[in-house]
Amino acid sequence: MGLLDSIVSAAGGNDNQGSGQAGLLPVLMELVNNYPGGLAGLLQKFKDAGLGGVVASWIGNGPNEAVTPGQLQTALGDDMVGQLAQRSGQDTDSVLGTLATLLPSLVDQATPNGETSLQSDQNGGLLGGLSGLLGKL
Repeated sequence: MGLLDSIVSAAGGNDNQGSGQAGLLPVLMELVNNYPGGLAGLLQKFKDAGLGGVVASWIGNGPNEAVTPGQLQTALGDDMVGQLAQRSGQDTDSVLGTLATLLPSLVDQATPNGETSLQSDQNGGLLGGLSGLLGKL
């Protein structure tokens, strides 16, 4: 199932993971769009935390490497995770679990040509399209 299918399913689904994704995705999209340097800046934060190989797999054409909630906590930091939790109405463990599932696919879909330059085009590309789709759900 593709990312857009997952989002649409999550928005209308009854399972906990789907509703968690639906609640977290708009907050995550806003965070990425407003993060200094956009998607590239956020991915650099992951690289700085020692997750360069994992991030490279998300951007590249091969399979996406998994990331653990603990790795996400370290890379994003307590403040960012807390902000995501507060704004999505979820606890931090739920946010980290959902991000571990959602983020590799989101980055993979947002970087189809192995480039992270989409942060400068908030009204176009996949990130802008997802934001528009979520606004209609």
